[in-house]
Amino acid sequence: MKVGIIVNPVAGAGNGGRTRARVALARDVLRRCNTDGEVFITTHRHHARQLCLDCVQRGAETVVAWGGDGTVNEVASELVFRKPALGLVPGGSGNGLARELGLPQRDPKQALVIALQGGSRWIDVGELGGRFFFNVAGIGFDAHLAGIFNASLSRGVRRYVVSTVRELWKYRPKHYVLDTGQSSVSKTALIVALANTRQYGANVQIAPLARPDDGFLELVVVPPIPLVTTLWRAPRLLTGTIHRVPGVTMESIRSLDIASPALHAFHVDGEVYPGAGKLAAKVYPQALQVRCAAAP
Repeated sequence: MKVGIIVNPVAGAGNGGRTRARVALARDVLRRCNTDGEVFITTHRHHARQLCLDCVQRGAETVVAWGGDGTVNEVASELVFRKPALGLVPGGSGNGLARELGLPQRDPKQALVIALQGGSRWIDVGELGGRFFFNVAGIGFDAHLAGIFNASLSRGVRRYVVSTVRELWKYRPKHYVLDTGQSSVSKTALIVALANTRQYGANVQIAPLARPDDGFLELVVVPPIPLVTTLWRAPRLLTGTIHRVPGVTMESIRSLDIASPALHAFHVDGEVYPGAGKLAAKVYPQALQVRCAAAP
């Protein structure tokens, strides 16, 4: 088997007969590209990890993740430090890594062709709390919001915006000690984000200066901001100018230790995990091979 294609049947907003259509399209593209491959369907959380490992053990040179950021994270996490490449077919509401790689968002057939026949590049991989991430990880309000959003039955950008506004009314910023090895600061923050790419997904850019292959993570700290001011400045997340908001800091780092009694949860690419007062983060340069249309 040269290629394994892993399909998440529930990614995105609405299901219906989409799974059968995705499987049929994937098989058709494999046939048209004259590629030896198989299509697999996930049935539960973390299933994509096991399917990916099975593909690698069977000799796959490329493993394709067709789903949202959670599916991508599961598959990519099993390919870090390995030779097989990651292929991407956007199938969620955010599709952060696929957007950063310039992959088509509304043309799964073309995305599949790129995954099977496109070029490749090596990108950095971040780690927080022992878990890999490829877009953004962090603590504070974005981890809180990710937990709320993941528990919701409805998905999509509109739902995310509604949840953000509602939760901002209730959330209280926390105090953290941030140690990069070069400096240590103690501050209260709404968000402490570690970015490997510019965005969470859906072109929401928390770190406009981040690049996925520069050997660094961008540490972005958003201070407590009054609700009205936060809503007023929210469009800067879409225009790539959040780093110009007064009080927001951005720093290129290779490692970070985070400590806070209030550190109870963190997220990696939107997937939330429990914290325990301390977390360590680092970057692994050029640790994942990804399929893309052309070099940046």
